[in-house]
Amino acid sequence: MRLTSHDLRELKILKYYRLTRKWACKTYGLTDAELELLIFLDCQNRFTRQEFIDGTYTMSWDKNRWEKLRREGWIEVWRQRNRTTIKYTVYKTSMKCSQIISRIYRILLGEEDLPTSERSIFYNNKTYTDKVFNKAIDDMIKDPTR
Repeated sequence: MRLTSHDLRELKILKYYRLTRKWACKTYGLTDAELELLIFLDCQNRFTRQEFIDGTYTMSWDKNRWEKLRREGWIEVWRQRNRTTIKYTVYKTSMKCSQIISRIYRILLGEEDLPTSERSIFYNNKTYTDKVFNKAIDDMIKDPTR
């Protein structure tokens, strides 16, 4: 069975996408572009360096993005190039990345709430933005139509 636009609208899956995205970026030290790129690559399953570059065409240019994502463990090698039969290295998103993306999906579907404990990065209340996000997270959790 295929989902339609009407089905997605009824699920209200994008209602809190921005809040969830901002939470994930701040919690895991990613930029918006990096998170969206990781979601794209996770959907690809396995990819090459060229497919990574193709995925970045619609994003802000960042020369160091590839190395940062590899160094921090978001992307890992699935199959190494051997210069004879395998012409290029194949990559995949790491288990850490897949778990975070799955968690974002669960939050968007309402199966899980955003964390509101003292350990949450937003609940330090250091800036005005943190306080605004806390209020938005509280409203999201209390929303009966979610």
